[in-house]
Amino acid sequence: MTLRLRDGALLALLCVALYLPGLTTLPPFDRDEPRFAESARQMLASRDFVDIRFQNEARLNKPVGIYWLQAASAAIFSHGPDDRRIWPYRLPSTLAATAAVLLTAATGAALFGRSAGLGAGLLMATCLLLGIEARLAKTDATLLAFTCLAQFCLARAYRARASPDPPGRANAALFWAALGAGVMIKGPIILMVSGLTAAGLALLERSGRWLGRLRPWPYFLLTLAIVLPWGIAIMIATKGAFLEQSVGRDLLGKVAGAQESHGLFPGFFLVSFWATFWPGSLLAGLAVPWVWRHWREAEVRFCLAWLVPSWLVFEAVPTKLPHYTLPLFPAIAILAARAALEPWPEFERPRWRVALRVLVVGWMALTAGICLLLPLLPAALEQRIDGVAWALAAILLLLYGAALRFYRRGQRKPALAALIAATLLFSGTLYDWVLPRLSEIWISSRVAAAVARASPCPTPDLVSAGYSEPSLVFLVGPQIAFGDGRDAASALIADKCALALVDAPFASGFAATLAAAHVAARPVGEIDGLNLARGKRVHLTLYARVPGPAP
Repeated sequence: MTLRLRDGALLALLCVALYLPGLTTLPPFDRDEPRFAESARQMLASRDFVDIRFQNEARLNKPVGIYWLQAASAAIFSHGPDDRRIWPYRLPSTLAATAAVLLTAATGAALFGRSAGLGAGLLMATCLLLGIEARLAKTDATLLAFTCLAQFCLARAYRARASPDPPGRANAALFWAALGAGVMIKGPIILMVSGLTAAGLALLERSGRWLGRLRPWPYFLLTLAIVLPWGIAIMIATKGAFLEQSVGRDLLGKVAGAQESHGLFPGFFLVSFWATFWPGSLLAGLAVPWVWRHWREAEVRFCLAWLVPSWLVFEAVPTKLPHYTLPLFPAIAILAARAALEPWPEFERPRWRVALRVLVVGWMALTAGICLLLPLLPAALEQRIDGVAWALAAILLLLYGAALRFYRRGQRKPALAALIAATLLFSGTLYDWVLPRLSEIWISSRVAAAVARASPCPTPDLVSAGYSEPSLVFLVGPQIAFGDGRDAASALIADKCALALVDAPFASGFAATLAAAHVAARPVGEIDGLNLARGKRVHLTLYARVPGPAP
C-alpha cells in the first residue's frame, strides 16, 4: 500500500502554499534562529566547516549537520557574506518540513492504506507547530524529517516480519543513513525515538528477530561513516570540549535539571499538545477510543511504540520546550487519520458523551482563541485596530466551524476542503500580514536600519549597552560588541566611526564616561519596543560621535 505520485505532488504543493508565507518577510526570531544562521554564515565566510562559532564564541552544544545545510543553502541563494537576508538559512527547515509531511503520508499508507496516509500527511502539513518550525533556521524540522525516514524504514521492516519477501538492502541502508544524519543534526534524539520504538515492538511481539531485516551488519557502518569523521575532527579541534559541552552540559544538564528557565511540570506536553498539534488535535482526541479498541493490531502497536515510550521520557525530563515532542507527532497523525475514516463516534455511556462534548467545545474555544490572536496582537502590542485581521479572524472561525460541522455529518470532502482553506488563510494572515507589521517586536531590524542610515563610515563598529540579542549580530554583523554604558562610550571616544546603542538603564554611565573624556555624542536614532526574548520593553538610543571636543 503506497501513495500515488499525484498524492505526493498535492501534499508538496500544499506545503509550499502553507510554508511560504512569511518565509522571506519575517525578520529573524530571537534567540536560537539567529545563532544558528549567523554561525552558518560565519562558517561559510571562514571556510572552516569543522569548528562552529558565533562571533568568537565556540558553539559546542549541537552537531554540525544543520550548519552545513544552512551554509549550503546560503552559498546557493545569498549574495555573499554581507547578505543579511534570513530566508536562505530557513530554506533547509522548509524543505525538511515538506519531506516530513510526505514521509508521514508514506508511512501511514504503508500501515493503513492510501486514504489514511493522505490524511496523516494533511494533519502534519496543517500542524501549527510544524508550520512554525518550517519557518525557523533551527534543527527541529530537519530532525523530524530524518526521524520520519528512519521510522518509515522501520515500519516496512516490521510489517514484513513474517513475509518471505522482506524489504531489500536499500531499506536497510536508508534506515542506518537516516540515523547517522539525525545524529549529525541533533545528537542522540533520533536514536532514542527509533530505539525505543524497536524495543517496544520487540517487547510486545516477544521477539526481536524481525529487526534482523534491517541488516545491522554491515549497514550500521553507514551510521558510523556519517558521524565519525566530523566527530573525530571536532574532538581534535576542541581538545575534547565538544563532548563535554554537548553531552555533559547540554544533554545531561537537561536530564538532570531545568535549563534556561524551561523547567515545567510532568504532563506539560500533554497539555500543550492541543495547541501545538492544532487544528488536528480534535481528530487526535476523537481517535482515542478507536485506538483503545484496536491497540492489539500490529499497525496500531507500531504507532504506539513510536509514540508512548519517547513521550514518557520527554515528560520525565525536567527541561521542556513545546517542540521537543515534534518527532512523535507523525505517529499521532497516522492514528488520527486512520480513526477519522470511521463514522463520528457515538457513545452509550453518559460520561463518554460528556467527554466528547468537552473535547469538541474545548477545541472550538481553542480555535477561537488562536484565531482571535490575529487581531488582538496588534491591539495589545501597538494599541491599533487592524480591521483586516478582525475580518479574517471572523472568516476563519466560520471555516473551522464549518469543517467541524461537515465532519460530524460524515461529509468528509467538504470538511477537508474547509479545513485546508481555513489553514491556508490562517497561515497567510499570521505570517504575511499580522506578524511582519508588528514593528514593536522587531527591535533588531529597526536597529539595523537605523545603523545603515546613520553610519558615518562604510563599515562602522557598533557597541551595544544593554541590548544583546543574537538577531542583532546576524543583521549588523559579527563585529558588533556588547558591554555596558562605559564600554559604549569608550568606543566613541576611541573611534570617530563607531556607533553606540544604549538602553535607557545604561544611559547615565554612558553620559558620564563621555563627559569625563570631553567627547560629545548626538542621538541619531531611537527605538522603542518589546523584547520578546526577555519579556520586557526597551528604549534604545543610537549615538554617533560629534567631531571635536565637548562644549
